[in-house]
Amino acid sequence: MKINSAEFVVSNSKVDLCPKSTLPEYAFIGRSNVGKSSLINMLTGRKSLAKTSATPGKTQLINHFLINKNWHLVDLPGYGYARVSKSTKKVFQKFITAYFEKRTQMVCAFVLIDSRHKPQPIDMEFMQWMGENGIPFCIIFTKADKLKPKALEKNIENYKEEMLESWAEMPEYFITSANTQLGKEDILNYIEGINNELKLS
Repeated sequence: MKINSAEFVVSNSKVDLCPKSTLPEYAFIGRSNVGKSSLINMLTGRKSLAKTSATPGKTQLINHFLINKNWHLVDLPGYGYARVSKSTKKVFQKFITAYFEKRTQMVCAFVLIDSRHKPQPIDMEFMQWMGENGIPFCIIFTKADKLKPKALEKNIENYKEEMLESWAEMPEYFITSANTQLGKEDILNYIEGINNELKLS
């Protein structure tokens, strides 16, 4: 898929104010400082579509972008550095939870994970919550260029091992770098494939 147009539509903290459009949505979410804005800019070929910042957690709202006039890319706030508590809804901002529960247009979420680190409890907990609530998602491992190939491979394997302790199979995943554009074509083709299936259904 080639992205010919990427337009900002709206930012808000209320799911009810999200676009009334029935176009498919793809949500991007991850822990603060995971490189989400850089990845979105890389995927869309726009240097400043999503605002990057040295300060983690800059995205505080649900941001909708219209891509190629036929699908929405949704930039969601990071789930921060919050400790996992007994109530998942207290861990993740209420409107993020509401977004995933209410937006039937959301066909796939991309959960961003920093490939440089071992499995983080908050990432694992979030994906567990997604699974328990039947929300379709893929994993995007970011910042792959920051590691040597063997170290990257080892870290991915660590995630696979931990995921397979509670999952029947590893979710679809992509290895990316915003700097080298690694993974760009794979992700866009994956989205295009889902869009084509939706048109046929």
